[in-house]
Amino acid sequence: MTVGELAAHFDVSRIAIMNHLAVLEKAGLILSEKDGRTRRLMLNVMPIAEIHARWTDAYSAYWSDRSLVIKQVAEAAARTTKELKE
Repeated sequence: MTVGELAAHFDVSRIAIMNHLAVLEKAGLILSEKDGRTRRLMLNVMPIAEIHARWTDAYSAYWSDRSLVIKQVAEAAARTTKELKE
């Protein structure tokens, strides 16, 4: 995708888009290459995949545990309700 194609999707100036892209490129999240008078953009998936893995690894164990606790509490509440009705 070119900068112009990307900028067409937003309600800001092309310069603002280019400034944002410069930050993303400096962070290594996108790659760009000059193609004549245009600049082609590509998503750099490796750092994004690493961020995703790091984030999900850190939180998946926590939420797995929390989900189990919620399930146990809900089942206990359902048993109590059933016992009270009988």
